Amino acid sequence: MKAIILAAGLGTRLRPITSTTPKCLVPINGVPLLELWLRDCERAGVEAVLVNTHHLAERVEEFVAARRGIPVTLAYEPTLLGSAGTIAANWSFVDDTESFLVVYADNLTTFPLSELIAFHATHDRIASMALFRSPNPSACGVVELDSSGLVTGFWEKPANPPGNLVNAGLYVFRRQVRPYLPTEVPADIGRSLMPALVGHAMGLPLASYFVDIGTLENYYRAQVDYAAAAG
Repeated sequence: MKAIILAAGLGTRLRPITSTTPKCLVPINGVPLLELWLRDCERAGVEAVLVNTHHLAERVEEFVAARRGIPVTLAYEPTLLGSAGTIAANWSFVDDTESFLVVYADNLTTFPLSELIAFHATHDRIASMALFRSPNPSACGVVELDSSGLVTGFWEKPANPPGNLVNAGLYVFRRQVRPYLPTEVPADIGRSLMPALVGHAMGLPLASYFVDIGTLENYYRAQVDYAAAAG
């Protein structure tokens, strides 16, 4: 199993913190977000990780160079490719694997990646995606599941969401996803890939703590909430 950690975002809603620190390195109780994800990848048995970079890429390079543990490949994007575009551009990294993880680095959760990998092994669909209940689903990718957990509907940031079960930005994809990847960039997973995978993906609702730390409000609240949830 390999993993792609999407970490190239500008983090505009986290300014002024992200004026000097890339979003993937903002600290949660003193530990950079990217470090938390790399530790979870290691616990899940992931063999290698690719991290895409853009904003303040040199800071991520310094962090990776100083770290020991799981091998990390950096993929600098002079122009942002979008999350799906990043997978397509770095297909050679995962081409020798049957399945691979994709993680949005700006999410924070106590949910272990090993559970998503185990869930993925229980079915033969192209993708597995983690889901959570959102108080503001119109700002998210809204998902509809049937009784078996099959994704039967997906709407990216709909004005009138049909429910509050939403995309958590944690995926396992089988290599059969390649024909569904966009050929033009920038292209995002939510807008360009997941709608095409309706009927070909399974969803796993999370009971764990989960938050998108993309805003200052969420970021500061997470410092307390994450510590309490992690025990």
